[in-house]
Amino acid sequence: MKIVSYNVNGIRAAVNKGFLSWLETVKADVVCLQEIKAMEDQLELQRFEAAGYPYHYWFSAQKKGYSGVAVLSKTRPDHVEFGTGIEYMDVEGRNLRADFNGVSVMSLYLPSGTNIARLDHKLQYMADFQKYIDQLRKEYPRLVILGDYNICHRPIDIHDPVRNKNVSGFLPVEREWIGNFIESGFIDSFRYFNQEPDHYTWWSYRANSRAKNKGWRLDYGMVSEPLESRLKRSVILPEAKHSDHCPILVEIDA
Repeated sequence: MKIVSYNVNGIRAAVNKGFLSWLETVKADVVCLQEIKAMEDQLELQRFEAAGYPYHYWFSAQKKGYSGVAVLSKTRPDHVEFGTGIEYMDVEGRNLRADFNGVSVMSLYLPSGTNIARLDHKLQYMADFQKYIDQLRKEYPRLVILGDYNICHRPIDIHDPVRNKNVSGFLPVEREWIGNFIESGFIDSFRYFNQEPDHYTWWSYRANSRAKNKGWRLDYGMVSEPLESRLKRSVILPEAKHSDHCPILVEIDA
């Protein structure tokens, strides 16, 4: 089971940059998208079907042009869950889950903390999301949560940990939360296979950051511990350039 996750920073813009042609070459079984910034009726859905994904599910924010997640699949899921049932989360379209033969795959777009109000919102979201997942895992123990967490966990995950120590995305409280999230029963699948520095998934559009590889690792494939023996591969795909993020890929034995 090959799963790709990609913050596309606007699905329509990504499609115009060749996203669907790229997706056909990757041949993922399931694709999790974040920050789609579109309503379903604004998309040419037949183009996704022609690319090999007859099953596609879109969970948009109520605010147009903002947030939103999606799941594309080559096979029909056993069940699809739109949102968490927590209203303030769901109005922003940040969680979409699809179940496949005992493995539950979630596309997650965790808020950023760009100002004090949004940081408070992010911290509340993180606390409530942890509680939600703690309950969900009782019913779905084989859980894969992929997406943009908007947090760098460790200094190795950010190009300049000293200068960014007081910037949202690398604040001590955020780093502590994602560490606790992992310790609650998840595997950071990329770090499970790769402990090398200089691997990032997001780069600012400023100062030629991507060419200089001055990035942040914000996107994760978190795999619940019952799936550890089935983990085969987890990689970052920086050659894909349809967004300020790049995709990640997780492969498990289904």
